[in-house]
Amino acid sequence: MMLEVKQASKAYGKQQALKDIDWKVKRGEFWGVIGPNGSGKSTLLNLLSGTERADAGEVLLHDKPIESYRRKELSRRLAVLQQDGLPPISFTVREVLEMGRYPFQNWRGTDMDEHAEHILEDIMQRLDLTSLADRPLSSLSGGQRQRAALGKVMAQQPEIILLDEPTTFLDIRYQLQFMELVETWRQQEDLTVIAVMHDLNLASLYCNALLVLDRGQVAGSGCPKQLMTPELIRRIFAVHAYNVPHPDHGEPQLLYRKGPSQTSPDNSDRIGIR
Repeated sequence: MMLEVKQASKAYGKQQALKDIDWKVKRGEFWGVIGPNGSGKSTLLNLLSGTERADAGEVLLHDKPIESYRRKELSRRLAVLQQDGLPPISFTVREVLEMGRYPFQNWRGTDMDEHAEHILEDIMQRLDLTSLADRPLSSLSGGQRQRAALGKVMAQQPEIILLDEPTTFLDIRYQLQFMELVETWRQQEDLTVIAVMHDLNLASLYCNALLVLDRGQVAGSGCPKQLMTPELIRRIFAVHAYNVPHPDHGEPQLLYRKGPSQTSPDNSDRIGIR
């Protein structure tokens, strides 16, 4: 098993963010982590990335506790892309991609891989960044900066990529473009992808498995066709929706019911959970 979460729990003070999470991820899978605000999605991602430790239970990467990996060793295996990507700073696109080579640099900052330059050029070509290589991030659009952020992650050459709501600030065109780039990369490199997502229809289109969290616990796991049901959407998200198959490939897509018929769950006990 590539990645395994065993009875993991996490609390912030008296607020229980995650409780008794059991989950297994195999190589090459594309998992979407979904759930309402405050369900513990970002907390789970923090445990997977090693930035936080579980209060109980453990997270295993290749059967070793995630905290047992040294920083550079973990960075060669796992990369994280946050939802805000890269800020509009003065570094050029090429410089940002070079930063992604940190796990392969020696103490002097020299890349130990003689093919490093070819790797970076290939990434820029694949992400259509070659013409932007010498431009500072501050001159790029949001979609272009997100492609540069993905390029930096690709430069790490990881086995696993963790995405935290990666399309939040993108318009529809760039959302689809970004997800297509990730999916193509996954297929070409046998990459494992775990993405926290709010857009359930995008999750259904691109993820081959979904993990549903609710109030810090696993409320379901399986393929989109199993989970994207009106009953689950109503129970977890407290909204009424219709389920229709996508005309191209049959994956479920949700149509939300308009009107005041939605339920109003009490979210007061979710304050502070991420």
